[in-house]
Amino acid sequence: MPPPQSEELKRVESRVLEIGDRNAARLGLDRRGFFQTGAGMAAALLALNEVFGECYDVEAAEAADPKAFSERWPKDQFIFDVQTHHVDLSQKWYLGPDGKPTARFFQMLRPSLNVESSLEQLNRMHYVKELFGDSDTVMAIISGVPTREWDKNPLPPDQMVATRKYVNDLAGSRRVLSHGLLRPNLGLKELDELERQVKELKVDAWKMYTGAELGEKAWFLDDEKIAYPFWERTLKLGVKNVCVHKGLPLSAFNEKACTPFDVEKAAKDWPDLNFIIYHSAFRGSFWFGSGTGEKVPAPKNPDAQEIPWTSDLLRMLKKNPGIKNVYFELGSTFNMLSGSSPEKCLHMLGQMLQVVGPDRILWGTDSIWNGSPQSQIERFRRLKMTDVLKEKYGYPDLTPEVKAKIFGLNAARLFQVDVNAARKAIVSDQLTKAKEEYQRNPEPSQTQYGWIWVDESKTPSIPVGE
Repeated sequence: MPPPQSEELKRVESRVLEIGDRNAARLGLDRRGFFQTGAGMAAALLALNEVFGECYDVEAAEAADPKAFSERWPKDQFIFDVQTHHVDLSQKWYLGPDGKPTARFFQMLRPSLNVESSLEQLNRMHYVKELFGDSDTVMAIISGVPTREWDKNPLPPDQMVATRKYVNDLAGSRRVLSHGLLRPNLGLKELDELERQVKELKVDAWKMYTGAELGEKAWFLDDEKIAYPFWERTLKLGVKNVCVHKGLPLSAFNEKACTPFDVEKAAKDWPDLNFIIYHSAFRGSFWFGSGTGEKVPAPKNPDAQEIPWTSDLLRMLKKNPGIKNVYFELGSTFNMLSGSSPEKCLHMLGQMLQVVGPDRILWGTDSIWNGSPQSQIERFRRLKMTDVLKEKYGYPDLTPEVKAKIFGLNAARLFQVDVNAARKAIVSDQLTKAKEEYQRNPEPSQTQYGWIWVDESKTPSIPVGE
């Protein structure tokens, strides 16, 4: 459930509908048909600009002509999405009592009266279509979520690696990398699982959730007893990229363990590891939901620049300019802020550029939980630093060069991808040929999933597990 609409977002909605109704009539379309065109996207960006200031580079003419929106912008960026997801249904993990809460969460993203129908829309086939067919993404990392037992996991490490192989075999080039899943709070016996995933699965990086209790206590990156043996072993095995879920406590994760306060010591103690902070540690709106355990209070009287929890990480890095191994990943955070509070999104990006520079920000979208990432790609292409924010706070411009680094060049460097060689392979591989064929008669969903307003008194509950 999203937070209640602010007064600003009510104004945005009103203006979007006004522009949409007017221009749809001119084009001989109904409202839904209009919003399925590039002109509909332009209308949304224009409405955001009217309410929040000139945050997006968009012209009124683009909301009147669908071709004008799609033809104006170059689409040659190397877009490397470091946070993508899908689910595997083969093990029927969703039928057991441990799997039902997870299935219920996924079912809210793709509502259906039958749980299996909902989950089918999040399967590998849809992953390939929405990521590589319906967006300009060219490379991605498949990620996952932890469980105590792999046979109760919606996409365990072996299946993540199977997806890597499936897509790369389909393409005939390297399109997908794979995370492994690491769970230090299960104890030192988990070191064997770490070694298995590196040696047998040949994972490209780690994904971990400090807030995931898994029947044990949550854990912290700087715990010398729990975490440090894993940092020592992964360096010995040659895996240096450590991707950690921070922020977004939802309801399932320990709230305190989702904060970034454990990053500083760990980053200092392990300078040869790259700590990639997923979601940029963004707490989300305090309407977003609370996690388990000890609650972290909201800041009192925050100023315009305060981004809950992300600002804590920024302050830590500003205090420690010698720390060069901490990176910000934008998954879900950019999606939420750019669509609901673009000025706040610019505050976040402006401060990141001031504190760590353009080389330590990575593009991620959390797709396909929320659908194809193309809407997010379009928003980032069009996002611009406003004159007011530049003058008042000294934020730098979001230049094409800066955006190119964030879109994919930074991740390519971090994951040792030769961009020139990758471009050469991708331009003529089988996945590109399939996309070209698909684009002759595309069928994108044109849907952003996951955020809905519901009158619960009038909405029947959706059964899960039958």
